[in-house]
This record gives sequence, C-alpha cells and structure tokens, in this order.
Amino acid sequence: MPGVLDGKAAVITGGGTGLGAAIARLFAQHGADVVVTGRSLAPLEEVAGATDGLAVVADVADEADVAALMGRCEDAFGRLDILVNNAGLSGPIAAAEAMDMAEWDVRFAVNARGVMVCIKHALPIMKRTGGAVVNVSSRMALYPKGMRSAYAASKAAVRAITESVAQEVGRDGIRVNTLVPGAMRTPMTDGLIAERARTEGRSAEEIVDESYIQPSVLKRWVEVEECARAALYLASDASSAVTGTHLVVDAGRAWGPRVDSGRGVRVY
Repeated sequence: MPGVLDGKAAVITGGGTGLGAAIARLFAQHGADVVVTGRSLAPLEEVAGATDGLAVVADVADEADVAALMGRCEDAFGRLDILVNNAGLSGPIAAAEAMDMAEWDVRFAVNARGVMVCIKHALPIMKRTGGAVVNVSSRMALYPKGMRSAYAASKAAVRAITESVAQEVGRDGIRVNTLVPGAMRTPMTDGLIAERARTEGRSAEEIVDESYIQPSVLKRWVEVEECARAALYLASDASSAVTGTHLVVDAGRAWGPRVDSGRGVRVY
C-alpha cells in the first residue's frame, strides 16, 4: 500500500520506543508526516530523525502538555488526520489487598485519562478533514490475569472510550478503533518479565515459554512490526468502513491451549 498515507499528519504517543516507534516509522514510509511524543527527548529525536518527523516532549496525563502537542502538529503540518494513542504504563504486579492505590491512579492517569485527553484536544482539528483514531489497548483487557488489576482495568477503559467516542464522531468522518496487541518483545514487556522473575523466583526464559509461547497457536511472539501494520490498516482508507471495533493481534493466544503453571494458576 505505498503512499496510502500521503498528505496526512499523524500524532503518535509513546512514539520513542517499542510499538510507537515502529508505527511512526511505518506511517512515514507510507507518506505520513509524523509527530512522535513521549516523556524522554532522546528516543523521540532518534525516531523523528529517521522519519523526517517532529519530536515533542509531552506527558499525556497533563492536559496542558497535550493541548500544546496538538497545536505543534497543526502549526507544523496544518492538519491532524491520525491520532495513535499508544502511550501506556504496565504494572503494578500486586494482589488486590496489597494494592498501592497511588500506583493504581498513575496507570489510569496515563492509560485511560491520557487517551481521553488526547482525543479531546485532537478532535477539533481532525473534524476539519476527518480521519482516524487508533487506541492501543491490550489483550489483558479481554483476559485479565490475577495480580494485574490496575493494568487490566485501565486498558479495558480504553475499549469503552473507543466504542463511546466512535458513536459521537462518525458524522464528522472520524473513525475510532482499538488495536489489541498480544505479547510483543518490547522494553515494557522485558521489564514486566524481569519483575515477574524476581517476584516468582523463576528464570525469564521459563516465564516467556510458559506465559507467551506455549499458549499461542502460532507458538511465537507477536512482532512489533506486525502490530504496526495492523495500526496502518486502522489508520488508512483500507478500513474506511471500520469503526468502534477492536482488532486483536495476538498470534492466536485466544484460541491456544490454556497452560497450567503447576501452581494452580491457569495462564491465558
């Protein structure tokens, strides 16, 4: 689909690393002007340099930062056609009775409130041309695990935001969909696995095989580039009649075997 995003401008949150960086690079390859944002300048500048894009430091939980971010996109490119709400925090891994509610609040501030704030400030610009919003949720929103209530609940909120806002803005030619990745080998996942290894007293390799590889029909990770291509589909006219829905890219974990960890825990 060469040039499928020609003439379009895209804001990608969490665009300095992992999936966000892969989406930025792919969108630029297909003609989009990209704005990558996050809280650390160095990785953003690296991605912006590789995509001839714009790096903007912003915290999606800070409404003033987000308003300025959307303004920077409009000033640079005169439009905003695509918003990818990819910024997110994993963790904490904690039982409900031991939950640090400050950690809970931080996850909701970034993973859920951040999505809503970005949509709020993007829509007035997007309504001039129409476009697409891609909200990145997680497979955890569909199949929550024990000890992960903060992350699972915040990502489930993203699905609800998608369905609600899609009904509001369809008349404006704006589509809103959710990308639901399965396990990808990203810095966030590596950190989660390392935390589990410390908490459970097991090797990272054992956790990867048990929790990510064996439950998958395809017996492998999802590559970030595969999820980036799904984001491209949702952002482009290839999905022109698709809105308010949720695209799962998980290498078949929803249909794979349910592995018993040997500790009375089923891994989904």
